[in-house]
Amino acid sequence: MLIILRDESRTILHPNKPKSPTQTKKRKEKKGGEEAMTSIRRFCCDDLLRFAHVNLDHLTETFNMSFYMTYLARWPDYFHVAVAPGHRIMGYIMGKVEGQGESWHGHVTALTVAPDFRRQKLAKKLMTLLEDFSDQMDKAYFVDLFVRASNTPAIKMYEKLGYIIYRRVLRYYSGEEDGLDMRKALSRDVEKKSIIPYKRPITADELEYD
Repeated sequence: MLIILRDESRTILHPNKPKSPTQTKKRKEKKGGEEAMTSIRRFCCDDLLRFAHVNLDHLTETFNMSFYMTYLARWPDYFHVAVAPGHRIMGYIMGKVEGQGESWHGHVTALTVAPDFRRQKLAKKLMTLLEDFSDQMDKAYFVDLFVRASNTPAIKMYEKLGYIIYRRVLRYYSGEEDGLDMRKALSRDVEKKSIIPYKRPITADELEYD
């Protein structure tokens, strides 16, 4: 389990580590045969000026500036960035918590890692962080995300992380491509009701969480 991070209001810490509200988890990543320290911390406004290279992948969904600012203001615990030495952004995850009743869940809005830093399990570490906040702090029932039906590498990665294809959302993406709603049950969902696959495809208009 990826355990972390400093937060002035809420902090998840490893039970064997000092419980400091300013603690930042640093990890060693290998690149070019050398080990470098990687910091995972909250995303901040300055990062918006430095993360364009991470979004160059054509499968990465990008948004306007006000969209990112809304997430920073409303769900700061769900917006984190991995930073290499020299303050170069390696990747980030952006999400939120939403829903009511047994639909209360964490949602991954965007996850991307720069090409130079892939194959280091960085996406897994960022996902684990969001899952931990959803599970331990917000007591969500599950975490979900949407992925293009054609994005086989991403689908396989999420499956390795314990996600299942819950349902297909017709024409969810631009170009009228279907999206797959993938879910992972958290500890509050003892009976795993949230990951019982839906029996039929739905349209985007049928999505309900707010």
